[in-house]
Amino acid sequence: MRLSNRNKAGFYNFLNTFFLMLFVCGIAAFLLERYKFDIFGWESYIFLIVPTLLLVSYYLRGRQIFEYDSDGEALNFKNRNIITFLNRPVSDEFPKYKLQKYEVVNAGILKRLYITVSSKKNHSIILKYDISYLTDKELRDLKYSLDKVIKENKENLHLCRKI
Repeated sequence: MRLSNRNKAGFYNFLNTFFLMLFVCGIAAFLLERYKFDIFGWESYIFLIVPTLLLVSYYLRGRQIFEYDSDGEALNFKNRNIITFLNRPVSDEFPKYKLQKYEVVNAGILKRLYITVSSKKNHSIILKYDISYLTDKELRDLKYSLDKVIKENKENLHLCRKI
């Protein structure tokens, strides 16, 4: 199964530009209000606080683009940001049989996917992905696909133990 929200990159780019413009306009409005007009008084700080909160919450949600591919014998995860210099993209590919478990953490506006993968020497590695920008349907499809892979892994492990 393939899952990608790459087609929404234009919308996320628009949101990024909008929040940056809102922040710059908020600073300009604050400076004009504070030093030129002085109508609102201390309420003029709202011109700074609201755009700053919107911009920070947009960036704290994490990387916007998430791609998942479970076709074939490997699982492929890619997670990247629209603005490439903010943080580096995450790209992982590993065989399906190494997937042990996954967990989706939903903390209000922030959603994270934690994948536990077995490694050499019987250690576990936890991989982290930002999935805040996935729709509910995309999230359900992702969970269904990962559950299916884990179920197959358990069945294969059970069959190997019988032999």
